[in-house]
Amino acid sequence: MIESILSAIYFFLPAYAANICACMLGHGRPLDLGKNFIDGRRILGDGVTIRGSAAGIFCGTLVGIAQEFASGGSRIFLSILLSTGAIVGDAVGSFIKRRLGMPRGAHAPVLDQLNFVVVALFFASFAVEIPLQTVIILFILTPIGHLAVNKTGYLLKLKDVPW
Repeated sequence: MIESILSAIYFFLPAYAANICACMLGHGRPLDLGKNFIDGRRILGDGVTIRGSAAGIFCGTLVGIAQEFASGGSRIFLSILLSTGAIVGDAVGSFIKRRLGMPRGAHAPVLDQLNFVVVALFFASFAVEIPLQTVIILFILTPIGHLAVNKTGYLLKLKDVPW
């Protein structure tokens, strides 16, 4: 079981890196360029930035390159898919939160923890077959890890909210 857990984490490292780096290296111009959707609300809001999105995809891809050197397998394309999927998934979560009238930083359990996982796995599924066991492990571990990382970021004053 430990081997399966470690394998799932290793597989998903590019997405985790993308998600963390987007938060840490973000700020600046919003990805939606300040535009509103047809409902009059911001498309994504100020939290999803061009710099954060690019940094997240770049960092996640770097993790995949490091994995490729470490394991000898071809992981660059997969890491691009996982990283991009994580960033798109986070943006989708922001889009949904804006439609629900939730302000930036508002707590949205499940959506905050699993939106990036679902989309990253969807993107990756175009390149590899993902075992159901891996999906289940990621759906269990990610919310726990996500909350721990965000709480740490909050305590280090890198985040405004602990979720």
